[in-house]
Amino acid sequence: AFPICECGSVPVARRLAAKGLMPSAAITFMLAAPVVNPVVIASTFVAYRGRGPLWTMVIGRFTLGMLTAIVVGWVLGGRTKDELMKPDEHGGVEHVEVGRPEPRWRTFFVHLGNDFLFMGRFLLLGATVAALVQTFLPQDLVTSLARVPFLSILVMMGLAGLLSLCSESDAFIAASFVQFGPGAQLAFLVFGPMVDLKLAAIYAGTFRRGVARAIIVTTALVVFGAALWVTVVAG
Repeated sequence: AFPICECGSVPVARRLAAKGLMPSAAITFMLAAPVVNPVVIASTFVAYRGRGPLWTMVIGRFTLGMLTAIVVGWVLGGRTKDELMKPDEHGGVEHVEVGRPEPRWRTFFVHLGNDFLFMGRFLLLGATVAALVQTFLPQDLVTSLARVPFLSILVMMGLAGLLSLCSESDAFIAASFVQFGPGAQLAFLVFGPMVDLKLAAIYAGTFRRGVARAIIVTTALVVFGAALWVTVVAG
């Protein structure tokens, strides 16, 4: 996958589906791109070098990211674009004069502007809620829950969703949670770039209600199950 942030992967996936790519494949790309791209893998390596189970985190993040994206794509497979995504507010058509083809550069910037305006409102909502959570979340409670393996995974998944960090830098935050085991940290690294507050808002604005719910729930179940397995094996 190319280096694309989690917010940018949604409009890219939408465009790919509009261009004829199988919608479930576009969703698989959307989920995988922020987790398995070279920049994120490199940042994970740097963050954990000399600080913990290096290869467990690097290989685990790549593998679990791919697995989760593939499973979600499989769950949503066989459906058309109209069944998965809400109608494009712009209809995918720009108003142009008949007989005068639009320059490619203008078409590019028109699409870029439309995507920015479409996603911006959801980014603003998610970022506002995430900022409030980071300010008022009781840190002592989080630390005490880390001592329970089963709950530690849920806590780290919850933190990843609430903090809404960039996937290129979240490994440095995850590595600092030394009281949490590898499985819980891995859940943080995979779940956050796929489902956080801002992404939940974007999914709700992009996909039909049942589809957005399926993406979030399936991602959560796969990540939790895999992280629990890692916790048992590592423990």
